[in-house]
Amino acid sequence: MCVFAASGLDLDRDPLSVENYQEVDLVAADTYVAINHDAAASLEERGGDVLPGPAGREVICGNEHIMRNRCDTYLCSFCFVAFVKTEDRQSVRWLILSAPERMNAVPTGGWDEIAHAVDSFAASEQRVLVIAGDGENFCAGADLGGDRVRSTSAADNAARMRLPSRAALALHRVLKPTIAAVDGVAVGAGMNLAIGCDLVVATTRVRFSEIFVKRGLTLDFGGTWLLPRLVGLAKARELALTGRMVQADEAEAIGLVTRVVEPDELEDTATELAEELAAGAPLAQRFVKEALDRSSTMTFEQALAFEEQSQALLLGSEDSAEAARAFFEDRPPEFEGR
Repeated sequence: MCVFAASGLDLDRDPLSVENYQEVDLVAADTYVAINHDAAASLEERGGDVLPGPAGREVICGNEHIMRNRCDTYLCSFCFVAFVKTEDRQSVRWLILSAPERMNAVPTGGWDEIAHAVDSFAASEQRVLVIAGDGENFCAGADLGGDRVRSTSAADNAARMRLPSRAALALHRVLKPTIAAVDGVAVGAGMNLAIGCDLVVATTRVRFSEIFVKRGLTLDFGGTWLLPRLVGLAKARELALTGRMVQADEAEAIGLVTRVVEPDELEDTATELAEELAAGAPLAQRFVKEALDRSSTMTFEQALAFEEQSQALLLGSEDSAEAARAFFEDRPPEFEGR
């Protein structure tokens, strides 16, 4: 993805015309037009200057008539403003999907934002990640609106699918606890983003669906791996092959969610749960997550061996010693992840 720094953007003229852009310093630019690599190459061939966008700056897209009238070569593939927002609340980081007018459907470039935000959390001092949606919905999956040009090229589509897969893998590899705070719609990749977290807190009005089959598609964002591990293979087959909606009561009964609360209790409940996890022992949590993720592919003997090795390391840790001191001193332990 490339971002072209522009000033005084005239949307009534050809956005790919070099004279439509003024060469300005990135910091001074008032507009950052995000375009794909083919469009960037076209600009460069015609004398334009394509510059990388500054980290953390908002990017806007005014290329609506390109999306309506041009071929995929000129498709703007980053049409959103700061889709992912993050906020640190003590030891807990909140990741907010922010496109409430589209039920927080993920635009093409939004997958990279999610992956980057998750990677940033993994490398931070924050101990728990909470993923939530802005407004009354969690996530409607990939944005299949009018800005998306379909391709019959398997190579192009494979490259496109690597974007959500990278985000799913980033979330799966996080060694710290993750929580999904889910309200309203959580369908397609949005559902799999939710169940890809360690714990799911949902509201009474939540609606889950592996809706892919109704769009002529198969599951993605790790759904074929995640779903049967939560609900069993038979139920996973039913949900994936029908794409039907699952309401809150059923979601709790079949194990899709950890608990169900009223909509006005969602944030407080997720916060309380996150703070409880943040007070836990980070090293122990890491080994617990890894062991449970491996459990379906290990024999019982292998699971015992993994437990022995993990416990041997943890028994010699500072956190284990702190837990013992806290027990005898009748106080809460203060774990530092050592």
